[in-house]
Amino acid sequence: MNQEILAVLEHIERERGIKKDILISAVELALVSAAKKVIDVGPEQEVKVQLDKTNGQIRVFVDNKEVNPPEFGRIAAQTAKQIIIQKIREAEKEVIFTDFQGKVGEIVSGSVYRFEKKNIIVDLLGKAEGFLPYSEQCPVENFKQGDRIKAFCLDVKKEPRGPQIILSRAHPNMVRKLFEIEIPEIYEGIVEIKSIAREPGERTKIAVWSKDERVDCVGACVGMRGARVKNIVGELHNEKIDIVRYSDEPRDYISGALSPAKISEMKIDKVNKAAEIIVDDDQLSLAIGKRGQNVRLASRLTGYTINIRTKTMLKEAAAAGEAKQAQEEEGKEEVKAGLSDLSGVGAKTAENLKDAGFKDIGAIARASLEDLVKVKGIGAKTAAKLIKQAKKITGEK
Repeated sequence: MNQEILAVLEHIERERGIKKDILISAVELALVSAAKKVIDVGPEQEVKVQLDKTNGQIRVFVDNKEVNPPEFGRIAAQTAKQIIIQKIREAEKEVIFTDFQGKVGEIVSGSVYRFEKKNIIVDLLGKAEGFLPYSEQCPVENFKQGDRIKAFCLDVKKEPRGPQIILSRAHPNMVRKLFEIEIPEIYEGIVEIKSIAREPGERTKIAVWSKDERVDCVGACVGMRGARVKNIVGELHNEKIDIVRYSDEPRDYISGALSPAKISEMKIDKVNKAAEIIVDDDQLSLAIGKRGQNVRLASRLTGYTINIRTKTMLKEAAAAGEAKQAQEEEGKEEVKAGLSDLSGVGAKTAENLKDAGFKDIGAIARASLEDLVKVKGIGAKTAAKLIKQAKKITGEK
């Protein structure tokens, strides 16, 4: 029986990757409890059990004196079996946790195992199960049971049932890692990814920069006839990817981020990180993008608040500004010309007009004869005269 225990432990060590010493320590600890059940020992006595690593012999000591309980062999075998099974499960969980904790921030591969509501359980090559929440899936992707899948390892949590491996296909770093895998220059550190802005399943903008002037960062990412970026687009189920050349100069960086739109004018506020962009009328839809997607991603990529207008918009805004200024000037003139400036209106009459709701000359110019004669002290002739004067001053027709 003793040799069988050792054989089992060695088999577990080879197949499961659990160190034999860990298993032996666990078995010895459990056998101490088992020994106390068959040996009459006092509360102050110390019981130890040793499992020989070479021959599998089990020895029991009470206060450092070896004893041989007759019933202990059968109980030891049962206890050892239970503990080995328990420790296998615990150790497997720990091995999985340690293994995948080292893969957080990396791409892992597997296959779709089953669905839990809208969440996907992924079989990670038989080693563990990954959890792909609905919130971390791309809206346009549809997987079936058995489909091969790659995902970004977002987090690993210890749970009573075992480690929970949280996966994502929507995280921006999913794109980052795919570029590192597919583009040798990025993996080697020659080309650096400076920023990523992503709307999962639809479009991603990625800013790249080369440490070596001889290496074209955009060309390296695109590859011969677009082969490299095509592989990434294929993995992301045809998500559009814009590769932008990073620049320390905001003007160049923002221009590249808003591609394919062509910019006519640009005003940069570096302090507030804001940019005013002027484009031709036919470039507006390109600059803004579908549902504002292009300008939104460009803003997130560059870190600048971007406001886009056309030349026509500028002209209309200027015309509206001139009209408003003219109205303000007219209002100023009306303010300057008070009610007492009207011929035949003294202080008392002016007071009566204000009490009746005619606060300024403009109100009188717009009044009807019938309304004005209701004011105390004003007859029909005076009312007509006042309206005529007021219209002349204000330009009312």
